Amino acid sequence: MADRIFAGILLLVTLAYGTIAFTVIKAPFQYDPLGPESWPQILSVLAAPSFLFIIAKPDVDNFGNDRHTLVRVAASAVLMVAYAWLFEPAGFIIATLLFCTAMARMLGTRFVPAFVFGLVTATLGYLVGTVLLDLNLPEGILPSFT
Repeated sequence: MADRIFAGILLLVTLAYGTIAFTVIKAPFQYDPLGPESWPQILSVLAAPSFLFIIAKPDVDNFGNDRHTLVRVAASAVLMVAYAWLFEPAGFIIATLLFCTAMARMLGTRFVPAFVFGLVTATLGYLVGTVLLDLNLPEGILPSFT
């Protein structure tokens, strides 16, 4: 029953979000191939059927999360907020490096492999975003690569 209530609330939020995405969000110019309006529209179109599915057929298994799992979920949320907070001032590469390294460590990876994963993810993500997709990602405290 809790699945249905939660999905119903999120469906209402998604419908409000979708209404705003399709009626209010308009950009004076497009700086990426799809335009800034497309991502909220795509998200709302994909989320609404997902929540309808959960309402129609909720999960019957009760997994009973222990304290350790709940702490990791809370720590993940804190890391995401820290990533968003650092994204602009520190830049994409440093914020992503720190976030990916911390997440990998939290999931049990040793420090060196976690750091290498974070470094590769941050560097490749920046290059894909700026070179291939022509996005404006924040450079932060690092000098420009492109």
